[in-house]
Amino acid sequence: MSYMQKRRIGILTGGGDVPGLNSVIKSVVYRGSEIGCEVIGIRRGWEGLTHVDLDDPASKARYIVPLNRENTRTIDRTGGTFLHSSRTNPIKMPKLPPVLQRQAFEAKQSTKHGITSTVFDVTPAVLKNIETLGLEYLIAIGGDDTLSYAAELDRKGVKVIAVPKTMDNDVRNTEYCIGFSTAITRAMDAIERQRTTVGSHERVGIFRVFGRDAGYTALYTAYVTAERCCIPEYKVDLKHLIDLLIADKRNNPSNYSLMILSEGAEWQGYTVKEYGEADAFGHRKKTSVAEDLSDEIKRATGEETVVSDLTYDLRSGSPDFVDRMVAFTFAGMAMDALDEGRSGLMTAISEGRYVMAPIPDPRLGPRKVDIASMYNTERYHPKYDHRLGLPIFLARP
Repeated sequence: MSYMQKRRIGILTGGGDVPGLNSVIKSVVYRGSEIGCEVIGIRRGWEGLTHVDLDDPASKARYIVPLNRENTRTIDRTGGTFLHSSRTNPIKMPKLPPVLQRQAFEAKQSTKHGITSTVFDVTPAVLKNIETLGLEYLIAIGGDDTLSYAAELDRKGVKVIAVPKTMDNDVRNTEYCIGFSTAITRAMDAIERQRTTVGSHERVGIFRVFGRDAGYTALYTAYVTAERCCIPEYKVDLKHLIDLLIADKRNNPSNYSLMILSEGAEWQGYTVKEYGEADAFGHRKKTSVAEDLSDEIKRATGEETVVSDLTYDLRSGSPDFVDRMVAFTFAGMAMDALDEGRSGLMTAISEGRYVMAPIPDPRLGPRKVDIASMYNTERYHPKYDHRLGLPIFLARP
C-alpha cells in the first residue's frame, strides 16, 4: 500500500517561468504529505542535477530544498517559480561545471543555425545524483525543451512524470499547457488598453508576442481581440497584409488598425534575424519582426505606427482562474499516476478531457497551429466558423 511506504520524490521547473508553476509545486507537496511521500525541490531546473556537489553542504543547500506544507503554504498566491529555473540541457552542456571537470563525459559536435560547437552529455552525473538523493520519482515541469530531457531520463529507466507548461502552448500530446490562459489574458488586456493611444494618434498598432516556432499565442490573442495576426506556420504576402491594415484603418471611425505578430512570424521573402549566443537548447534571441514590419509599412504607405513588445510581461504576475485550476489538476493527476506506480507519462488535456499521455518525442519538435482549420490565409486572422463540437481550446482530434 502506498500509505505504508515512504517514498522520496524530486520536483523541478525548467525553462521560462509562467504563472501556475507554484500551484503545481504546492499541490504535489500537500498531496505527497497525505500519501506518505517526501518531496525534494531541485532548484534551477536541470542545473540542480548537473551542478550540485552533494558532498559540499553549501552546494547542496543551493540546489536541494526539502519541501513541506509550511514552506509551500503561500507560494501558489504568486507567479514565477519558487524553485527558480534555468535553460540547462544535460545532453548539450557547452562547458562542464566545476564539480564535473575532473570527470570524463561523452563529447560530441552540435550544429545549430550553421554554427558547430562541442558539447558534453553529463547524463551519467545526473543519474548518479538522482540515485544519491534517493529519488524514486521525478516530476519535471516544463515546455518542449525541458521535457525533451525528461523523455531521455525515462529512456534511461528513471521514473518520470512530466507536467507541461509554456505560454506558447506548443507541447505535443496536449491541447493545453500551464501559463497559456494567463498569457492570453495579459495580452488581451494590454491591447485593449493601448487602443486608446493607437487611436488617439491614428496609427497602425503592431504587437509582438512570444511564439518562436508556433503561433498559438498570437492566434488566440487575435481570436479574442478580433484582430489580424501573423504566425510562424504561414508566410503572408507583405503587400496584401499592408493593404489589409490600411483598409482596416480607413474603415475604422477612429482611423487606426491593429496587428498581432508571433516573434517567429515571417512574410514571403523575409527571414527572421537572430543575434547573441545560443542557449543550452540552441535558441538565439530574435530581432523584432514587429519593428521590421513597422519599417515596411512606413516605407510603403508613409503611415506612422506604434510598436509594442508584449513578451515577458505576459508571463509575469499571478495565474488566472484557468491556469490555477489546470495546475492544481495536473498536480493531482501526476500524484495519482505516481501512487499507482505509473511513469513515463505527461499530464495532458485531449479533446477537452484530462488524460495521461506519453511524454512527447523531442525529435518531433513543437506542436504547430493547424492552418487549414484555424487560420484564414486570405484575411490573416483566426477562423471563427465551424466550431460546433470542438473542445474548449478548439483543437481538432
